[in-house]
Amino acid sequence: MGDAKSGAADAPAAAAGEPKGGGGSDAARISEVRAWLASQFEAAGKEVPDFEYNSRSVAHLHNLAAVSQAKTQAASIVASDFRQKAAEYRSQAARIREILESAGLAQESLASNIVASAQALANVANLLNIRDTELSSFLVAMGDISLRKSSVEEKRAKVEKDSKVLLDYTRKAIARLTYLKRTLAQLEDDVAPCEAQVENWRTNLAVMASKERQYTQQYANYKTALNRVGYTPEISHNVLVEMAEHRKELEKKTKPILDTLRSYQDLPPDKALAALAIEDKKRQYAAAEKYLEDVLHSALSTSE
Repeated sequence: MGDAKSGAADAPAAAAGEPKGGGGSDAARISEVRAWLASQFEAAGKEVPDFEYNSRSVAHLHNLAAVSQAKTQAASIVASDFRQKAAEYRSQAARIREILESAGLAQESLASNIVASAQALANVANLLNIRDTELSSFLVAMGDISLRKSSVEEKRAKVEKDSKVLLDYTRKAIARLTYLKRTLAQLEDDVAPCEAQVENWRTNLAVMASKERQYTQQYANYKTALNRVGYTPEISHNVLVEMAEHRKELEKKTKPILDTLRSYQDLPPDKALAALAIEDKKRQYAAAEKYLEDVLHSALSTSE
């Protein structure tokens, strides 16, 4: 049945499975794979399933067959060695039994406590993994156990030390986690007030930005107005105060002249006298204006 199926698979293998340039070696590998599959499925009582024999599947199955055969051969060698050792142990046991029976030390003739002690001794030997019950073998095995015990105790001490360190780290981590959780809860509680404060700041910032634009526009308007009236940086507040004081002084000086002019209004209408009076007042007025201009110029030059 397996041969028929292998023959049916030759066509797909020849059509799509065999690489070019190595037909002989590929055919040998395919035949080895088929033989191995037939033996394995026959041992399991099943038939080899149909599949395509291409280069990839043949390579994988050939490697698997090689590994399986190597492990099977190694297992056969180990099993044969175990069978041989078992036969040797059985023959040795039979010889020792004959020696003990000839010496009158057969198991049936021994007391039960002696048999139990011998069985316990054999169990201990098996537990210690020694081949005989010599005292030296037991001492060597117990020394090995002591060394293992020391190594285990050292490892245990190291593990306990590491456990203490990890426990300390865990406690610190738990404390840190608790602190972080408490801080997170506090921050979550502060979110609403902070959001309200931020919203207030945002509103104030918008108002300040609007005021800034308004003040900027007013500054530009004031600057334009000052440029239009001929304002210069030399005209300061102190200069204006001094000019106002000079103006008051001039008003004090010109007030008697104005009073005199008002008194002339009561004179009889004499044309010649009126003309002389007018000329006199004009000269006094021109002198007052000249004096005012001189004072203003001196005040400006002093401020500069």
